[in-house]
Amino acid sequence: MTGRALRVLVVEDEPIAAEAHTAYVSRVEGFEVVATVGTTREALRALQDKQIDVVLLDMNLPDRHGLDVVRAMRAGGHQADVIAVTSARDVDVVRAAVSLGIVQYVLKPFVFATLRDRLLAYRSYRDQLAAGSEVGTQAEVDEVIAGARASGDTRLPKGMGEELLARVSRELRGSGSGRSASEIGEALGVSRVTARRYAEHLCDARLAARRSRYAGAGRPEVEYVWVG
Repeated sequence: MTGRALRVLVVEDEPIAAEAHTAYVSRVEGFEVVATVGTTREALRALQDKQIDVVLLDMNLPDRHGLDVVRAMRAGGHQADVIAVTSARDVDVVRAAVSLGIVQYVLKPFVFATLRDRLLAYRSYRDQLAAGSEVGTQAEVDEVIAGARASGDTRLPKGMGEELLARVSRELRGSGSGRSASEIGEALGVSRVTARRYAEHLCDARLAARRSRYAGAGRPEVEYVWVG
């Protein structure tokens, strides 16, 4: 790793997530958070007032969409790179992010190791760019283009997998009402215990919420509702 620390602007309107993302970035060598804001207006003001190398950007902001932030940045001459950190899973949003030059797209929920690996990959990419002004072969071009990308290792808790997490997420998003762990398990062909573990993980990531379902006498059943 070479050169100075890269200056990061964290844009996230949810206070707990903003605090977590700021703390995560601060733990990665070669990066420093220079500002944490929660709106488009604050983000553009910070870009105007401070020297920013990379923006950690949520897509769902209260005043404008994250993609509009990137468009406004470029229209204003701000050349900072953008890493999307968001729960937005719409394919059109992902496609637009690519077309606007967003260098990475990190889906919530994630753990520290996921963001750390992405930032280190981005840092390596920046170091490659700083090493020379010209590339000599196709292999070097490919290496630079791939440099901003990280491996697919998302570092979920032990015993959990991305595929099943995505299936549980889709099941909750597609339901018109809450789903119990038993109902999720039955729909996906997994045990109630497994379904509950994944649903609880989504709750911890604030993409789902727990609520009580009352059905006559006896102890209420916990059900999960998608809120992401």
